[in-house]
Amino acid sequence: MKKIVLPAVLAVAAIAGGFMMTSSKAAPDVTFTSLDGRQFQTADLKGKVVLVKFWATSCVTCIAQMPDTIGYYNTYHDKGYETVAVAMSYDPPNFVKNYTADKKLPFTVTLDSDGSAARAFDDIKFTPVSFLLDRQGNIVKRYIGNYDKKDFIKTLENTLAQN
Repeated sequence: MKKIVLPAVLAVAAIAGGFMMTSSKAAPDVTFTSLDGRQFQTADLKGKVVLVKFWATSCVTCIAQMPDTIGYYNTYHDKGYETVAVAMSYDPPNFVKNYTADKKLPFTVTLDSDGSAARAFDDIKFTPVSFLLDRQGNIVKRYIGNYDKKDFIKTLENTLAQN
């Protein structure tokens, strides 16, 4: 019973309150495909601090976070910050394209049509899950669900200050 309870409690805490995990491992090298068909790999993002955000148009928390995600991008982009919004494989591409156009998302939006990016990044099944990568392509933090905005900004600014 105890073996079942602890993982269940952690899962509920992650979904309900969100949390972050600190890491220092390299991000997996995956191929992303942007809405306009451009392909690039994780390795192509080296030299920038990057938020890789797994999301879906059907995810209430994802949609609620999007204004902040746009704001962080607009504030920090000129300092070497990028955002790659990865739409989950179950999200209809036309929904993603319409949302991106309607909200005028200023960052790169990609379609994970076959789920390979989600599998490579710890087999993501629910959203939102985000990974902050440093300029060397290492995962600085993993954010699940809602997360503390002040802590995110502090971590982002610290990561941008590093070479």
